[in-house]
Amino acid sequence: MARRRLGFWQRFAVGLVKPVMTVWTRRTWSGQEHLGGDGGVIIVANHLSHADPLVSAHFIYDSGRWPQYLGKASVFRVPVVGWILHRCLQIPVERGSVDAVRSLDALVGALNQGGAVVIYPEGTTTRQPELWPMKAKTGAARLALATGAPVVPVVMWGPEQIFDPRTSRVNLRPRIPVTVVAGEPIDLSRWADAQPTRATLEEMTDTIMLRLRDMLAEIRGGTPPPLWARPARSSAGREQQGEAA
Repeated sequence: MARRRLGFWQRFAVGLVKPVMTVWTRRTWSGQEHLGGDGGVIIVANHLSHADPLVSAHFIYDSGRWPQYLGKASVFRVPVVGWILHRCLQIPVERGSVDAVRSLDALVGALNQGGAVVIYPEGTTTRQPELWPMKAKTGAARLALATGAPVVPVVMWGPEQIFDPRTSRVNLRPRIPVTVVAGEPIDLSRWADAQPTRATLEEMTDTIMLRLRDMLAEIRGGTPPPLWARPARSSAGREQQGEAA
């Protein structure tokens, strides 16, 4: 959404948040060109900290797009707060089989209108002790399959210095360094005509998360762990495998 088309409450949110983030962070940004254009786009991001939405919103807005986040439907029912969230085009997500379908319809509608929908595939801040991405839920894959919208990966490192989920401490000092990188759209073309089976959605999700993990490794260094721990084989299973050999 072009900035000139923003409504009053969207401009109010920008006026409230952007000056704070400009002082609070020292930014290293790259890849914003991958978010350009007016068509619908699914932005998938790693989730380090409760400060992530502030950092990513700043990045996405300065890329020329209006970020639309998913939020718990209960928050949208809070007086005043919910009203403002609706006016800022944020998207409520219901839980439960019937309501989940309704939420998917809302996301599809936002993308059809050219929205930039931000999804944290992990569903919550990562539980990896060193804040690497973990195995994710399949919502982003399901949405990509339903719409064919490009899936653009965005990785962040630094929001955990603003709020560290491991200690629940907020750091208020100015100029905290944050790095945000957007990559080229993830190639999911092999599943373009696939049915949304559990196996298909999990394969797509693993492809998305491996891309995020590898991009994060490039900006923070170190060796990332697997996205999930594979179950250990029992000794009986190993013995049977040996007998079969």
